[in-house]
Amino acid sequence: MVVVDVQFPVRGNLIPVDHGYLLFSSLSHLIPELHGDDGVAVHQINGPLVGNRCRLVTDQSRLTIRLLSERIREILPLAGKSLSVGDHKVQVGVPYTKALVPSARLYSSLVVIKGFMEPAPFLEAARRQLDALEVKGVPHLVEQMHIQEANRHNETGSHSPVLRRTIRIRDKEIVGFALGVEELNAEESILLQEIGIGGRRRFGCGVFVPAGRP
Repeated sequence: MVVVDVQFPVRGNLIPVDHGYLLFSSLSHLIPELHGDDGVAVHQINGPLVGNRCRLVTDQSRLTIRLLSERIREILPLAGKSLSVGDHKVQVGVPYTKALVPSARLYSSLVVIKGFMEPAPFLEAARRQLDALEVKGVPHLVEQMHIQEANRHNETGSHSPVLRRTIRIRDKEIVGFALGVEELNAEESILLQEIGIGGRRRFGCGVFVPAGRP
């Protein structure tokens, strides 16, 4: 079994920054078989932040779906379709396939682990999930340097220096953190990209890519 990324170019204007649930809802409307499918991971559509909690859809923006290569045919009907993402729409182009590439350093912009909403317990829970996969890489929360600097000038140090994010799913706001994992060997790196950690992968959570990629 080989897991791959299938990337669809997209055209449009803006999309919400927090669009994981909205995007998957639109995808599963067009392909009902995806609904509730934990074997599929959907990356967030990439694009620069432009304010008002929106991203700009550019020529480099992609809808990327991670799944077993034998299932590619299931998602091919998305090509040429229009997806509603909240109040915005994107037009989906013709896809191409990319193999997962091993990297000693991986990154996920948002990992959610049920019941763990504070940095230290969350990091411990992430470590336990890596241990369960027999992945010996070193996890770390992603630090916000500007917050660290502000804390140096604030006696209380009241602002969290790590990147804490949320995703809205229906009427609930789910808390998680950006997470990096380092010192991975090639086998561990591919395994972590294939399986991820935490939940809500079909909404873009716990999806790992080589550090430095958009």
